[in-house]
Amino acid sequence: MIKYGSDQITELRFTRFDASMERRDDQWVDIVLRPTVDEGTPVPDDLIQFTLYVICTLDGTIVQMVPQDEDCDCEYQLTFSEKEQVSAYMTQPAIQEAISNLTPPQ
Repeated sequence: MIKYGSDQITELRFTRFDASMERRDDQWVDIVLRPTVDEGTPVPDDLIQFTLYVICTLDGTIVQMVPQDEDCDCEYQLTFSEKEQVSAYMTQPAIQEAISNLTPPQ
């Protein structure tokens, strides 16, 4: 993770994700990922409740990945490797199927 204004980079290795998905409308799917990280790469101490907010199209194409703390944008951004890990999770067939099976909001 890269903290805005800092030259220090911390590379997180995610070991699993718990996902909550919601179809926002006829274009977007909102996904909140609660990652578990390898104990050798701990989440920065100043993050209280770290999650990742992922916005996708209805076909599962990732549009944006936003690190969050307590459900709000935080002062960190993901590294290239962290983005690759999230993308690998999101492109798994089971996740793609779950996205395509979401029902439209009422």
